[in-house]
Amino acid sequence: MTQTASIAALLEDLDRRSPAGFAVALHIRFTSPTYLFQTYPKRWLDHYSAAGLVVHDPTVHWALNNVGHVRWTDLEAIDSRGVLEQAKDFGIMNGVAVSVLVSGSRSIASFARADREFSDAESAELEDVLAELHRGTSGLGELSESDQRALTELSIRLTH
Repeated sequence: MTQTASIAALLEDLDRRSPAGFAVALHIRFTSPTYLFQTYPKRWLDHYSAAGLVVHDPTVHWALNNVGHVRWTDLEAIDSRGVLEQAKDFGIMNGVAVSVLVSGSRSIASFARADREFSDAESAELEDVLAELHRGTSGLGELSESDQRALTELSIRLTH
């Protein structure tokens, strides 16, 4: 399996595990990820972007300052702008935030489902898959132009 196919398989696995969508930001440098994959509904992505919610998102704040995973319900106390409540209006609830830090490089993600909370085991599995994705995308600057284009197209295809 090629590196691009392996990354695609991991992203598709995350998509199956997160029926209400996800956002994965890989190898964050300063405030920008090297790769960003999102499967949340487009209406939510548009609202989130237009309202500048990333700077107020408690899942992002937690993930940039911690390693591991946490349920969104455990972040409600630090959600001073109601980002998690707003997400519910778009069917995005029952989430978990995940953060990995390997050799000074951090990747963060949020995963959601509408039907129920993620179990502890499911949260740990999401963390494992994110860590594998983080390792698999380390040093992707050397990818061919066609492989980089394939990842970009995959990102577009995954975005609902």
